[in-house]
Amino acid sequence: MEALARDHDLVLFGATGFVGELIAGYLANHAPAGLRVGLAGRSKEKLEAVRSKLPVAAQGWDLIEADSERPDSLAALAEGTRALFTTVGPYAKYGLPVVEACARAGTHYGDLTGEVSFVREAIDRWDALARTTGARIVHACGYDSVPSDLAVLLLHQAAEADGAGGLTEVQLVARAKGGFSGGTIESMRGQLDGMRADPVLRSLADDPYSLSPDRATEPSTRQPPDLGWVGRSEDGMRTAPFIMASANTRIVRRSNALQGWAYGRSMRYGEVMGMGRGPIGAVIAGATALGLRVFGAAVALPLTRKLMDRILPSPGEGPSEAARRSGWFHSQVTASTESGRRYRAVVAGPGDPGYAATAVMAGEVALLLASDGDRLPPSTGSLTPATALGVVLVERLRTAGHTYEVTSLT
Repeated sequence: MEALARDHDLVLFGATGFVGELIAGYLANHAPAGLRVGLAGRSKEKLEAVRSKLPVAAQGWDLIEADSERPDSLAALAEGTRALFTTVGPYAKYGLPVVEACARAGTHYGDLTGEVSFVREAIDRWDALARTTGARIVHACGYDSVPSDLAVLLLHQAAEADGAGGLTEVQLVARAKGGFSGGTIESMRGQLDGMRADPVLRSLADDPYSLSPDRATEPSTRQPPDLGWVGRSEDGMRTAPFIMASANTRIVRRSNALQGWAYGRSMRYGEVMGMGRGPIGAVIAGATALGLRVFGAAVALPLTRKLMDRILPSPGEGPSEAARRSGWFHSQVTASTESGRRYRAVVAGPGDPGYAATAVMAGEVALLLASDGDRLPPSTGSLTPATALGVVLVERLRTAGHTYEVTSLT
């Protein structure tokens, strides 16, 4: 495809949203001098308000009016930049036209989605076109699913370097301190509503290989359930279901399949939350598992949903700055291999995982897509953080203060 003249190196679409403002702030403090950045959204007035709060280096950034419901504005947006990062969700409602515009323009794309059905539809519609135009379409570039995806990539690379064979049993135990924003709640509601209304979406949600590039060739390996009950990790920690497992596990399995099942043809991968040890840990794990099911049921019923709407944050609302600063995340991923060797990866960082830490992850992804293309894997089309950005993203996140470590256990 003939290269377009680009006015910008990077555009952040949805800069006036709760997470969008956080990412804009991160970019303002970390974008290299000379990088041509634009902030995009539906209201120029609101964009001006966001820009006014940014450091001096960002005061010259362009402000661009664009709307997901106006395809012409999205086409102009995509054609005018090398890379576009979008926070405009729920993605099933607003995201597909943005993916299409980037795929057609050969513009690199990143998002924060945890919506499996949206990713599947974006793959089916626009993967082939993006491969033709050279666009990297990279989904799930925040807390879901960067830590999961990169941790398993590093475990695979360690095992491969030691000649230990493919990964067999892999489990992530997540611990974190953080909150929810209204946008996240709205996205969860949308996914639950879609699954209730559409049996195809329910089937997709139940399929552990739903994001595979070629479902028919996936192995018949039985995968751990996404929403089990309480359990115990191998080091004795009580565990509960991890609400993000349904998205993260499918991203990791897609990464494996996109690389010819390099991680292991029969790899079993699951994620749980670590809740503590002993009787107290068991009680917390049980309460958490029950609470997740009660939340799902409450959102499903009109009466209880109205009650919850009064309590839960609305779109545009989220944790306070103090709460974001006090948050943290820590994921420990243990892997067994075909040779019997075992490895452990630790991924951790400061800040509320869904907001402060996600702003770091998303910001680094956006900067890589905009300015470091020659260092990235050559793949194009619908990708994952591991297959699009790989160890280059790991290096940048380490520099940004996040931990990515792998240890051989045996």
